[in-house]
Amino acid sequence: MKSSKLIKTGIKNLFINKMRTFLAVLGIVVGIGSVIALMSMGESSKQAVETRIQSIGSNLLTVSPGFSSSGNVRGAQGGATTLTSDDAAAIKTSSQVTTVKNVSPEYSGRAQVVAGRNNSNSQVVGVEPAYALVRKIGLTAGSFITQQQVQNMSRVAVIGPEAAQDLFGEGVNPVGQTIRISGKSFQVIGMTKEKGGTGPTSQDNSIFVPLTTAQKQLFGVAHLTSIALEAESEALMTTAQNQVGYLLLERHKLTDPLSADFRIMSQADILETAAEVTGTFTSLLTGIAAISLLVGGIGIMNIMLMSVTERTKEIGLRKALGAKEKTIIAQFLTESIILTFSGGLIGIVLGLIGFYVYTIVNDSAFVVTVGSIGLAFFVAVGIGILFGWYPARKAANLQPIEALRYE
Repeated sequence: MKSSKLIKTGIKNLFINKMRTFLAVLGIVVGIGSVIALMSMGESSKQAVETRIQSIGSNLLTVSPGFSSSGNVRGAQGGATTLTSDDAAAIKTSSQVTTVKNVSPEYSGRAQVVAGRNNSNSQVVGVEPAYALVRKIGLTAGSFITQQQVQNMSRVAVIGPEAAQDLFGEGVNPVGQTIRISGKSFQVIGMTKEKGGTGPTSQDNSIFVPLTTAQKQLFGVAHLTSIALEAESEALMTTAQNQVGYLLLERHKLTDPLSADFRIMSQADILETAAEVTGTFTSLLTGIAAISLLVGGIGIMNIMLMSVTERTKEIGLRKALGAKEKTIIAQFLTESIILTFSGGLIGIVLGLIGFYVYTIVNDSAFVVTVGSIGLAFFVAVGIGILFGWYPARKAANLQPIEALRYE
């Protein structure tokens, strides 16, 4: 039987019981649609993370403290107090470090911030002027922290656009306004440009004050939470990482790099970590969606087995008239593939529409890979063959005499 005739006959047979066909296709639609939407969301999230990290600067190195400890109990990474302003100064002036252009010592912590009747628990970052250079910070209004303000422990602040909106409302210029951080008054001298990103540690939701003010007036500490470094070029990142690492080992009187009480991460390290996290998350969600595909495939098998039972006499008559087993198998496999292929096509369209709505609501990039669509098509056809094979074989193995006697 020609393939075109097989397809026409298959469509005709499937339309005999429209509701049953619809329910069989629905499982495949949900499964394929979920896989497409979730894979696209994962790719979009990965691209968003990479874009945000790259916007900070491709030649950025971040030095963070090692693990804190209490007795024999090891704390969280970055919880130690081993980094100091002297370490940052040494990196700036040491003849051992020749590949670092800018050094930004930083201390960050959370504090209650109040402006009029509005208040928020925000991330407050103590910085020096180099922070704006290293972290690629731009301003929409006012000016950034100066070295004079750091030396004088001035109570001035530069705030991110999200923090400004939370404290003063949308569209209000915060420059010149007064805010209270942990009960102390600060004058707002600038507002940063939007960089994107969400969450409590986003730069858009942060408030920047002079480093000395943060350490001595707000948090009462002498250590740093991080030192950001700008290498001379992206090609010198590894050299800069090694130079700074050996200098800090020497300053901290350590000989074994494995026992270092600090960690130096490049943008490549951060991107790799982010890619692993988003990749694992996407795989998990796609795996969950794949379960619905399996359920849909089982539904297809049940529908085809019911079809074989209902058409037992028809199969017996066709075999009695000389139809070969492979013709019977081809007919039922064709019907199974039509179900899964049409369900897959509808699922892809609905998955893309769902993902498009998601990107509009969350203001994220619409990223669709050709590979995910191709994979969806192959999976749909594969399910049709896999779950349609058993019913097709069962139909082909029916004996003509027994099939014609079936009631």
